[in-house]
Amino acid sequence: MKDWVAWHRDYDDPSSSLTARLESVRRHLVAAIGGVPPGVVRVVSLCAGQGHDVLGALPGHPRRGDVTARLVELDPRNTEAARRRVAGSGLGKVEIITGDAALTSQYAGLAPADVVLACGMFGNMTDANVERVISYCTQLCAAGGTVIWTRARSRFEPDGPAPVPQACAWFEERGFERVWVSDPGYEPCCGAHRFTAAPALLEPGATMFTFRPFRATALDPR
Repeated sequence: MKDWVAWHRDYDDPSSSLTARLESVRRHLVAAIGGVPPGVVRVVSLCAGQGHDVLGALPGHPRRGDVTARLVELDPRNTEAARRRVAGSGLGKVEIITGDAALTSQYAGLAPADVVLACGMFGNMTDANVERVISYCTQLCAAGGTVIWTRARSRFEPDGPAPVPQACAWFEERGFERVWVSDPGYEPCCGAHRFTAAPALLEPGATMFTFRPFRATALDPR
């Protein structure tokens, strides 16, 4: 089993690819929040880990007071770290949930959200599960909202399609328009897609994905 607490240690290295990816996610999260019309800004984060993206982007944001966020993460050690950070930040409308991020029930009452984060997930799934999550983004994301996602460019299914172009195609087939995708030479890709259609009703009691068993590789699979 992968130790997802130890995995976070690369954030302590400013030269790591994980830190560079985090900076991209934060930058687009800041822009996405800033682009929401006046009023409440709803943010949900799937497989949120210790919340470095949301909890790093919000404190200095001019609209931090508008944001209601829910971060869902299975590992209680990670959620405890996130709660400690929230406690010292004054971000009283950020909710940390210890639970299975695959369950649609975790997002009831907040979806469809203005910003959906699906970061550090897709590399741990089969292609079929990635497509399934993207399909559920049409329920999780509000019209005009943004999904920010990450996916390493390397194939983990040898005969499968190139992961990043395929993820973009799946989003765009479902009413999302591409806002930005990181440079093709950058392995731990980050992307942002804006939803241009009307959201579907959130399916109650559904499981959106499962992770495949972890196999160590030379590249971070998330």
